[in-house]
Amino acid sequence: MPRGYMEGPASEEAERLAEEAARPDSRAAPDQVYAAVYGSTEDDPEPHFLGWLGDVDPDELFASGAAWGVTVRRVAAVTD
Repeated sequence: MPRGYMEGPASEEAERLAEEAARPDSRAAPDQVYAAVYGSTEDDPEPHFLGWLGDVDPDELFASGAAWGVTVRRVAAVTD
């Protein structure tokens, strides 16, 4: 007899997701969401934090050649 969809790995994954959803979320809710500028530089070719939007201009960084692969990401932060 063929196995049904909800047997084997599919049922194990569904069970894992159900257990995960039942657990209380231990992460704190973010207090603020900030716009962070990430990109690559000659010193560090891996994408990394370059500064906060408003403190650095992503278009200027890219146009000057100081950074490439520049993106703006929303970063949540919890303050104490």
